[in-house]
Amino acid sequence: MKKSEVEPVVARNRKAAHDYHLGEGWEAGIVLQGPEVKALRAGRASLVGGFAMVEEREIWLHGVHIPQYSQSRWFNGGSRRKRKLLLHRAQIDKIERKVNEGGLTIVPVSLYFKDGRAKVEIVLARGKKTWDKRHTLAEREAAREVERAVGRRLKGRPD
Repeated sequence: MKKSEVEPVVARNRKAAHDYHLGEGWEAGIVLQGPEVKALRAGRASLVGGFAMVEEREIWLHGVHIPQYSQSRWFNGGSRRKRKLLLHRAQIDKIERKVNEGGLTIVPVSLYFKDGRAKVEIVLARGKKTWDKRHTLAEREAAREVERAVGRRLKGRPD
């Protein structure tokens, strides 16, 4: 039996699209301890509030919640500890250069398994202002209203 190439997504940060203008993204490996892998396979993780920082030419993931696996025999060191991300040196240098140029942060968007290894999709993001968020919500609501009107028209109902 052939193993699927990409397993289902463990966690997705839907709030990132609301809070940030998302830009260029990369797939990074993540260094985990044994019980953390089991907790991820059980589908228990949260990326909300997570971010990554470049520290001494390495990228570290902060604020991602991976709870302790209930059946583990040893303590895994904290559910929100910082975890190292695995990227090529050229990619780390490029990300560091763009972050230092101004106004960008590194945000995790999704956490998943690929070929049995945990991966994190990170993107460069620029924070949205409050009016940007309201504008995005208003555009989405207008698009929904248009779809509803078209649906009513196609069904032959008057407004």
